[in-house]
Amino acid sequence: MLALSVLAPGAQIEEKTVSPPANVKIDGMPPIPQSIADGLARYAQFRQAQMMAWHPTKRQVLITTALGATPQLHLVEGPGRNRRQLTWYPEGLPVFENVSFDPADGNTFVFQYDPGGTELRSLYRYDLTTGETSLVTASKTRFLHVWSRQGKWLAYDSAERDGKDRDLYVIQPADPRTKRRLAEFDGAYAAEDWSPDGTALLASENLGNSESYLWRVDVKTGEKKAITPREGGKASWSNPRFSLDGKKVYAISDRQGGDFRIWRCDVANCTWSPVTPEGMIVDIGNASSTAGFELSPDGTSLAVVVDKGAYTDLQLFDLTTLKPRALPPMPKGVVTQLQWRPGSRELAFSFGSVKSYSDVYSIDASLGTMTRWTFSETTFNADVLPAPEVVEWKSFDGQTISGILYRPPQKFTGPRPVMIQIHGGPDLRERATFRGRSYYLLNELGVAIVYPNVRGSGGFGRKFAELDNGRGRDGAIKDIGALLDWIAARPDLDKSRVVLNGVSYGGWLALQAGIVYNSRIRGIIEGAGITDFVTFLEQTDAPRQENRRMEYGDERDPGMRQYLTSISPLAHAAELKKPTLILQAGKDARVPASQGQELVKALKANNAPVWYVEWPDANHDNLPPIGGDFLLDTWMWFFRSFVLN
Repeated sequence: MLALSVLAPGAQIEEKTVSPPANVKIDGMPPIPQSIADGLARYAQFRQAQMMAWHPTKRQVLITTALGATPQLHLVEGPGRNRRQLTWYPEGLPVFENVSFDPADGNTFVFQYDPGGTELRSLYRYDLTTGETSLVTASKTRFLHVWSRQGKWLAYDSAERDGKDRDLYVIQPADPRTKRRLAEFDGAYAAEDWSPDGTALLASENLGNSESYLWRVDVKTGEKKAITPREGGKASWSNPRFSLDGKKVYAISDRQGGDFRIWRCDVANCTWSPVTPEGMIVDIGNASSTAGFELSPDGTSLAVVVDKGAYTDLQLFDLTTLKPRALPPMPKGVVTQLQWRPGSRELAFSFGSVKSYSDVYSIDASLGTMTRWTFSETTFNADVLPAPEVVEWKSFDGQTISGILYRPPQKFTGPRPVMIQIHGGPDLRERATFRGRSYYLLNELGVAIVYPNVRGSGGFGRKFAELDNGRGRDGAIKDIGALLDWIAARPDLDKSRVVLNGVSYGGWLALQAGIVYNSRIRGIIEGAGITDFVTFLEQTDAPRQENRRMEYGDERDPGMRQYLTSISPLAHAAELKKPTLILQAGKDARVPASQGQELVKALKANNAPVWYVEWPDANHDNLPPIGGDFLLDTWMWFFRSFVLN
């Protein structure tokens, strides 16, 4: 494609433009100059590797990485060895997908995937000898499946019975006819661990992001017994694990004070006592990146990921003395995906830092040595940029809000434009990590980036996490307003050139804060954001509805319905006058595409400048790989057009 580019008065040349993918829907956005794609190319070339599973008998690991455009499963046969690609799906697999070998058969592993491109995935079995994949069950699972310790049997959750409640099932993937529902459960349950003798499951019941409970479920009868108290206030429980002898249960909880610690109880009489010391906060990771802790196969050690603010730290505890054991020193970064190698003292994990996205490492707990398994390539050296820093500001109610500030290099002088990048969740957490394509904004465009952890973010205690619940939601908007005040007081930042950017819940907050503080921003970029809370709660994926009502409020209550409408961007579209870029996934089951489409109609009716780009084959959690380079090109074109012009 060609476009006219003005060089001088009276002189015009035709400039090449980027050809969009064939099925992408574009409304209002002019063609993207090829020069933008060319400038981004260097920053778009990087990889990451995530630990997925140990082979049950060999020193080999399954990882996800992208040697092409999308993440796929690869087998690594030893540290530093080649990555052998096993899956070749056009849409790729989610980076943090649940993948696991059969403990009884190292020739097979199971994973979740949906060829239709939705989030409600089915279970598949992969045969390493033949390279063939077979359907285990069209189970419509979302997150967890777990093998019995003896192998052969797999437990998983599925909403297939009524499309809403998540029941527990067991199956032998080698023989799908063995599939059996343990019982009908009201609510959202997930299988977490098997007892060593294979007779019971540990299951979590998830009511909301900050309220969950644990149950012991009899595999034969489906009878369940509560092992966490409901009295004494709400608590979050996660990552439950049976001890080696099956007599104890370990789990993470924020009971008694709000900080996440590891607790344990005797199965026979489940009275919980703390394992990790007071003041040590256990990192629970994000929803898809398992962290927290894992028990060693011999039952003697506990590997724990400790929250250190902008970073995390890996520690090892002796389960007899509860004292820490020495580990080799590690640089500052973020640890996720803990997994012990079966029958060994070797612990694998994913590790990322400001300098590299993520790679797989292992530590031998007996020898105290660390080994790097993968070496993911990058084409940009983040060392040329100033180190990110933790910044803080006071919000309207005196609450301290923090964030991570990335500054451009010193070659850019004067007050710099700012992008406020708002996370989703709402309980996700920003840390100092590798920022990939965003380095283009820093190093080429001189844009500073702030990643705020507004109220509701995880990792700051229960009180902070619940400040935005229900009718406190507008407090998060005011946190962004306070951040705008903080930016205005900084001589190195340009308060007149601020862009709000967010995805999912962060997309809603970018839009609504952009409406409230319309005169103080230059524009908004949002992806798959909530634009109308009422219709979102009515139309989101049915198994998630009650969970989301716990977080946002119940739209069926007239008073709450009125409040939710009052903070919905669609209801205030006439007040949004600044340029807005809306990015949408066509197969989004969480935030339906209609959310973005309706806002586009409203903005166009008010003659507001709006660009709309929709990827019909993408869903809520695979928009970046499906969107590919064109997705990033649209971002930078927006910056060029409305911020740096």
